[in-house]
Amino acid sequence: DEINVGLRYFTISLLQEIPAINRRVTVALRDRYGQDVPATPTVRPGSWIGGDHDGNPFVTGQTVTYATARAAQTVFDWYLGQLGKLEHELSLSVRLTHVTEDLAELADRGRNDVPSRVDEPYRRAVHGIRGRVAATAASRLSEQVEVAQDQTLSRGHQPYTDSTELLADLETIDASLRASADDIIADHRLGDLIAATQTFGFHLSSLDLRQNSESFESVLSELFTRAGVTDDYTALTEEERVALLTAELRSPRPLSDPRATWSEVTERELGIFRAAADAVERFGPDAVPHCIISMASSVSDILEPMILLKEVGLVTADDGRISGSVDVIPLFETIEDLAAGADVMREVLSLELYRDYVRNRGEVQEVMLGYSDSNKDGGYLAANWGLYDAEIALVAAASDAGVGLRLFHGRGGTVGRGGGPSHEAILAQPEGAVQGSVRITEQGEIISAKYGVPSVARRNLESLVSATLEASLLPVDRIDDPERAYATMRELAELSRLTYARLMHDDHGFIDYFTSSTPLEEIGNLNIGSRPSSRKQTSSISDLRAIPWVLSWSQSRIMLPGWFGVGSAVRQWIDGGDSADSAARLDYLRQLYRRWPFFRSVLSNMAQVMAKTDLSVAHLYSALVPDREDADRIFEMISGEFTLTVEMYLQITEQDTLVDDNPELALSVRNRFPYLLPLNLLQLSLLRRYRDGDRSEDVLDGIRLTMNGLATGLRNSG
Repeated sequence: DEINVGLRYFTISLLQEIPAINRRVTVALRDRYGQDVPATPTVRPGSWIGGDHDGNPFVTGQTVTYATARAAQTVFDWYLGQLGKLEHELSLSVRLTHVTEDLAELADRGRNDVPSRVDEPYRRAVHGIRGRVAATAASRLSEQVEVAQDQTLSRGHQPYTDSTELLADLETIDASLRASADDIIADHRLGDLIAATQTFGFHLSSLDLRQNSESFESVLSELFTRAGVTDDYTALTEEERVALLTAELRSPRPLSDPRATWSEVTERELGIFRAAADAVERFGPDAVPHCIISMASSVSDILEPMILLKEVGLVTADDGRISGSVDVIPLFETIEDLAAGADVMREVLSLELYRDYVRNRGEVQEVMLGYSDSNKDGGYLAANWGLYDAEIALVAAASDAGVGLRLFHGRGGTVGRGGGPSHEAILAQPEGAVQGSVRITEQGEIISAKYGVPSVARRNLESLVSATLEASLLPVDRIDDPERAYATMRELAELSRLTYARLMHDDHGFIDYFTSSTPLEEIGNLNIGSRPSSRKQTSSISDLRAIPWVLSWSQSRIMLPGWFGVGSAVRQWIDGGDSADSAARLDYLRQLYRRWPFFRSVLSNMAQVMAKTDLSVAHLYSALVPDREDADRIFEMISGEFTLTVEMYLQITEQDTLVDDNPELALSVRNRFPYLLPLNLLQLSLLRRYRDGDRSEDVLDGIRLTMNGLATGLRNSG
């Protein structure tokens, strides 16, 4: 269901809008710098729906096959539809226009001997292209999906070897039209089709594989034991692991026997990688070009999945060197891992074997940054600064190693998971963090909001492109003394983290307060997510996944992940000296707000979340907690921190309200929020009935509806 829902947005908007913006950028560049500028797609889509097996046992080799085949089916169907319309439109006759020799030859190969078309070479050429595309679809799609086409269309036509052959045929038509001064025709549907082929190929959207480092370690341990490489891989030191992994990567021999019987987990992981290799063979290397390692914290974590990629042929060893078609991408998620990320990358890039691999992948190393777990781990301000500080260090590490750096921002829909306006977020990156390219996730309800209407999709894509260009080419850090600003933020982040930890990690009653005062359990039991709400029985917030963590606080209207700890940090930092020094410190924070995009973005996003907070409603939810003493005590702590954070925000920004700089949000709050209170009251009543044992469908449907209504009303809810 997730795969199919995600692909809906291509037919709704993205199949038209992504090639359109790519084409506009190419035209603009050629107008300024000449026709030799290559038509390289500016925007490329990707997804990990069906390939993200981190904690999701329902992702298997079958889901990888289905995801890649359904994506290909979507683009093949679209090509065939557009080619059919193009064949109808290009009725030009050789009696009225001239065609090139290449076009005439293409028309003769079109296998369209209808007498009425004998003088219509363009139609005959397009008919032949349609037939070859249909033949390609028929030969490459799995039995799980069926291309929507006239099955007779493909008969007698040779499938394309790859999408570059299709592109060459389309460009032959384009060149012939332009040679006879029919540019206006070439720039219409044909131009869109060429841009789409350059962008989507035969794969439509790249599928990312993702798994956590512990799972890779477990699978390799079984492989190594069975192959006699080592009895206990998990017992090896990091140095021993790296030595073993590099030796295995240099060796061309496989570790696994396809006929062997493996444990269920290992068999599933191997099946996923085999399916990925099959997808690459059928749809091209862009079908599965990335492998992401969640919770990466060491060099061995990065090398381990490369062994599995080598097992299926996506990485190959030759004469002691390795090459491949897949980028291996570490994901640094926790505050601790973000801080150590640059050192890990320096170490892995110092390995000749790995540095060679990066060189073969275009001299670019991609690193993913996790917004959700870092926020859950250390709180809003500590997470945002931890990410920014990590980016500074990663930029330096990549520069020292002589490689390009592409950062992949794992942002969620809500501010507590890195959400907020994408344009401002990209411009708020440190100098050098956006080097001509960036990857950003769009998740959950944000996909519908941004890409559910073509005109809205167009504006959001334009925003991403313009911000990436600006951040790559123009100065972004407009502060006079960056080191002083960085030192200030490190102090504020640490103070915020300590305040956050006192409640989230150290308070004995907090877990019970959270699990009782929010619909966490109900979110886990209802069929609205792709993975369990926690990795195991919840005894600490580290056990929870980020989405239910944020969604639960949103439903109870506290929105805690988007602000808690900031007020105390700012107050303590300002009060860190005498009265004169305190005034100077406040003035300095005001200067940073006015001149530093990062600091302004952090506070602006926080204000947006706090404007949606309703403590009176949150107090009603606290009544669900059985221990009234703990409930009252913890709610007072949260309420006090909220009041202090609002006060500090208004002092720094010199505004009167949280929404002074966001009139659209002010209007939205005024118009939509009165409708949310009845939903919260209904949800509270239904939660009480559900927890008292009433598991009827009416109660379950009611909880689902109130959750959906509140998420829609709050918009970026998790």
